[in-house]
Amino acid sequence: MNSINTIFKVQIFGESHGAGVGVVLDHVPPGIPLSDEDFISDMNRRKGGQKGGTPRVEADIPELKTGVFKGHTTGAPLMIWIANENTRSGDYEKQRDVFRPGHADFVANVKYQGFEDFRGGGHFSARLTAGLVAAGVIAKKILSTFSFEAAVTEVAGLTDPEKGLEKAIAAKDSVGGIVSCTITGVPVGLGEPFWDSVESRLAQAMFAIPAVKGIEFGAGFEAARMFGTEHNDTYLDPGGNTVSNHAGGVLGGISNGNPIIFKLAIKPTASTPKNQQTYNHASGAVEDFSVKGRHDLCVALRAPVIVEAMAALVITDLYFLAQSRRGPTAI
Repeated sequence: MNSINTIFKVQIFGESHGAGVGVVLDHVPPGIPLSDEDFISDMNRRKGGQKGGTPRVEADIPELKTGVFKGHTTGAPLMIWIANENTRSGDYEKQRDVFRPGHADFVANVKYQGFEDFRGGGHFSARLTAGLVAAGVIAKKILSTFSFEAAVTEVAGLTDPEKGLEKAIAAKDSVGGIVSCTITGVPVGLGEPFWDSVESRLAQAMFAIPAVKGIEFGAGFEAARMFGTEHNDTYLDPGGNTVSNHAGGVLGGISNGNPIIFKLAIKPTASTPKNQQTYNHASGAVEDFSVKGRHDLCVALRAPVIVEAMAALVITDLYFLAQSRRGPTAI
């Protein structure tokens, strides 16, 4: 479905080449100050136009259509609208007869019986993350004592992102990367096992980000190669601080007061300038094909701020869930 969370609900809408994209937030507390300037930093981090990024650059100015009055949130549902102003839909009209490798074209065509908006990936496009980043700004304000920091730590298998990008440029192909995220200031007790554990909820949200193919918390897959005495985090004090953080800040699905740490594997951009082959359902044959349009060589480069936003949206909901279960002074 197109919504997530239990109390702090987020509903996403829009298409890549439609009129615009956006979100509706429910249960935003009243009295949070909001101005256009609050969104500039994070929205600019998500934009295209940088080295290795798509040439498609949108203004990406969030319009707060409801839920804000005299510069403060009202407590009513808050709608964020972001217009699409730099589209080139003709690039996709010409490719309608083929299913682009690595894209959702084929499954969307079958599922929606040919009525899907295929321009730029339509509702499956990473363009929709613009609204999520704007929503994340509000979530970060709600959790002002928390910190959400994500960064690209690997591109094309290299720990130097710049060299990884040069590798893609030399190959005239797209590449993937690793994004690491750390959340600090999280109190003990967030998470509602079984299904709403911290890891479960964060993983669900992260896999909704286009191109995410894997996630690991703390030591992650390396834990499978460790002894129990190596992996266990030794407690230091009554506050739950530990010598190491192999658990990634979560035990039993509940935050343990240490930083929540996770990494994401981002696949290579499906739209690559290199020649490929794919099935043409008009001719009924497998043919040579190259993707037209404007695309990123490495979508991981623009992902950190999206990851932060998604994490903030989930943790805000878990925070409200903990308050509703135990009372506002419990955490």
